[in-house]
Amino acid sequence: MQRLADRMGLRTEPVIFFASAVCTAVFVLALVIAPEPIGDAFAAGRAWIVTNLGWFFILGVNVWLGFLVWAAMSRHGHIRLGPRDSRPDYTNLSWFTMLFAGGIGTVLMFWGVAEPISHFATPPLPGVEPFSEQAARDAISIATYHLALHTWTIFALPGLAFAYFINRYDLPVRVSSVFYPLLRENIHGPWGKAIDIASILGTLFGVAVSLGLGSSQIASGLSALFGWEAGVPLKVGILAVLTGVAVVSIVAGLDKGVKLLSNLNIGMAVGLMIFVLVFGSTLFLLRGMVETFGLYLGNLPRLAFWNDMLADTNPGNDDWSWQGGWTVFYWAWTVTWSPFIGLFVARISRGRTIREFVFGVLLAPSLFTLIWFSIFGWQAMEIDGIGTAARAALGEEAGKLSAAVAESVPLAMFAFFENFPLADLVQGIAVLVVAIFFATSSDSASLVVDMLCTGSAKPGPVRQRVFWGVSEGLVAAMLLVLAGDLGLTALQQVITVVGLPIFCLVFAMIPSLIRGFRIEEIDHVSVGKRPGLSDL
Repeated sequence: MQRLADRMGLRTEPVIFFASAVCTAVFVLALVIAPEPIGDAFAAGRAWIVTNLGWFFILGVNVWLGFLVWAAMSRHGHIRLGPRDSRPDYTNLSWFTMLFAGGIGTVLMFWGVAEPISHFATPPLPGVEPFSEQAARDAISIATYHLALHTWTIFALPGLAFAYFINRYDLPVRVSSVFYPLLRENIHGPWGKAIDIASILGTLFGVAVSLGLGSSQIASGLSALFGWEAGVPLKVGILAVLTGVAVVSIVAGLDKGVKLLSNLNIGMAVGLMIFVLVFGSTLFLLRGMVETFGLYLGNLPRLAFWNDMLADTNPGNDDWSWQGGWTVFYWAWTVTWSPFIGLFVARISRGRTIREFVFGVLLAPSLFTLIWFSIFGWQAMEIDGIGTAARAALGEEAGKLSAAVAESVPLAMFAFFENFPLADLVQGIAVLVVAIFFATSSDSASLVVDMLCTGSAKPGPVRQRVFWGVSEGLVAAMLLVLAGDLGLTALQQVITVVGLPIFCLVFAMIPSLIRGFRIEEIDHVSVGKRPGLSDL
């Protein structure tokens, strides 16, 4: 295999690269030959996982959050993620900005309106009337539960493991390096390669599903602007353009341009949020911002462990499908992104202590998420009408936004902006923001997948990154064709199945980190010289 890699001009670990490439090609070919059986298999797999292991996903993320808080607050919190004398490469402000750019923009643009409105119109908690004040409070509480601390816990745990073992011990930039205390030199053998191949495929599918959601949202935006039909052909066409932009960026080496574009895009996203605050119900939103923090803190313990166990008391009750379609889907989707985002976060966090890392990664993005939902979520529900009196006053306008979201989740943000001045312009900016977020994410993901193959922080040959960029686009396109009219439901089925093995891998990072922590030379003032690899 090494000879083949050399002849092709590749610089990579051949077993990991070719095995991952073949698995990807086989999956794409299988979708072309037999899309219906593949779709049925994913649907059956998701149903089994949600029914039998949904509790494992919900409990698991809480365990991870508890472990991270313990690691930060314990004496191990003094350990630097790098050599003993290393210091952070970036200021706190730059670091927080890059955290936002790394993993939060695409999610907030897609779900910022859609999730609160969905829970507002169809309350998942028992005994709550749709469109009531209680439904509004619950909707904000559930949305922030899904996308604040717990989402960033899923990114932070692999990020901490990468930062600790790769930055501190100079191990290869691979997921298998995290398991050195458990596998030792076997990380370079079949077990290590299997871990790396599974991680690459999981990341590839996670990014592909995200690209599928992004193209669906852009298609909905173009439909709102120009009246185009937001069908599969348009979505695949948009996906081809996004993939093309990413490939051009890779070939041209536009790393600095992409970074500049990412920062500009963050500015535009924040600008949209300020626009809604200024031109919406400003006083109402400022009050909602304060109340959202209280709702989040007050409801988090209950929601974090809410498992809807009584839904199974009635055999004909399909209520647990809510957990499968929302919480379990979120955790499975997010964990497939965790090697990508975790490695990115580890790279920009070199030199920070474990305490700085954990609280920075958990709290800074979560704070922004709460503000985002305070503005977009509350404003969306007010437009739709909160409570009987408000809906009566709105007359025929009541319920229009929730009806639009029920018909098409990707349409949510654009239907929302129809209620503001300069609607066409703002919708156009929103389409641009979403497109740039997903194009730059595809470019960055190609680099990370390539790094996981090469085991080096230095980018491999351009052709390797181009291959992974095109592969992401192909898998996403085939998933869109597979999804067809089912759209989001079919993508949920795929990512829930793919997310389970990655979830188990991330869980196994905890004992590995604990073993690494136990042999550190620590007192309450300073951390000694890092142990040798043989000590692990």
